[in-house]
Amino acid sequence: MYFDSLSDLINMGGHGLYVWSSYAITLVLLTSSILLPWLNLKRTRKQLSRQIAREAANSR
Repeated sequence: MYFDSLSDLINMGGHGLYVWSSYAITLVLLTSSILLPWLNLKRTRKQLSRQIAREAANSR
């Protein structure tokens, strides 16, 4: 699709609000589906390392 100006690109023939909000929602969902499991994995690894250190200290 060819647009004559930046405002035409943003407006998208009157459908700009729908198009750009759809892009924004998709970006938020994709980002959260990558970041949340990664952060959870980091937190779990940290908890496991603390637990292993505690159990090693208790077994001495």
